[in-house]
Amino acid sequence: MSSYISQIFNFLSIEFTVMLTAALPIIELRGAIPVGISLGLSPIHATVLSFIGSMIPVPFILFTIRPIFNYLKKTKTFEKIVNRLTNRSMAKSGKIQKYGAWGLLVFVAIPLPGTGVWSGSLIAALLDMRFKWAFPAIFVGNLIAGVLIMALSNGVVSVING
Repeated sequence: MSSYISQIFNFLSIEFTVMLTAALPIIELRGAIPVGISLGLSPIHATVLSFIGSMIPVPFILFTIRPIFNYLKKTKTFEKIVNRLTNRSMAKSGKIQKYGAWGLLVFVAIPLPGTGVWSGSLIAALLDMRFKWAFPAIFVGNLIAGVLIMALSNGVVSVING
């Protein structure tokens, strides 16, 4: 009986690891899917967990990042960091400013470094995009990125194992 329980906890810890990895900035869903597959999860299971994990920070970023940044800008310690993050994010925001939610969707969907849900959410918040437009765009863009990364990861794993 105890080996059965340890198997359940081992499996749950793998799932938790994948979700937590996906919730991290920079790594996000793009890194969590290959991690999940390498830990023995099926590509679809790894993708679903990664998608869920990567979406967890989005509402928090959309609703809280502007007040947090405004507060941190008043401190000597964090002013430069906040300004650098803001400037870097706004430099990537041209298409989003031009095309709105559609631009945000495409920005998040492109599986390249610096174009995930963290960057997309930050840009949407800094552009004061309404939640009812930003969240669905990020959701669908992240879903597209997840399918692309799953297909790529599954193909790479198949080639290596083949």
